[in-house]
Amino acid sequence: MKKVIKIFLIISVVLILLFLCTSFVHAATSEVIDKSTESKLLEIKDSAKSSLEDYKEKYGSDAYGFTAYVLNLVRIYSIPFGFLGITISAIYQYVIGTRHLENNEKGLVMMVSCITVLVICQILPLAFAIVVKFGRG
Repeated sequence: MKKVIKIFLIISVVLILLFLCTSFVHAATSEVIDKSTESKLLEIKDSAKSSLEDYKEKYGSDAYGFTAYVLNLVRIYSIPFGFLGITISAIYQYVIGTRHLENNEKGLVMMVSCITVLVICQILPLAFAIVVKFGRG
């Protein structure tokens, strides 16, 4: 009986969140973007386009430049997601794992995985730059 109540509560919360998200999206799309926001968006777009062009010029190819640009973005955005994953895995290992030993192992495996992915995302742009600059001859 308790499982049925929990499932019902989870489904109802998900439906409420879905309804709220769709109403916020509808409200956001119906509003008109003012001029200052539009100018900021255009400025961000031009900045991203110019940095992509810089990467294409630096690497001498459209494909290599685009790959380097994407790897740089992955390097930048992997840091907060990596720390978030490490934090969640530490909660599983040290907080929840004190009562339930299966979560202790789950937290440790998650932590090792998050650290491995974080290190790979940080080293991959450097390895790409070395291979492209010195490997192409």
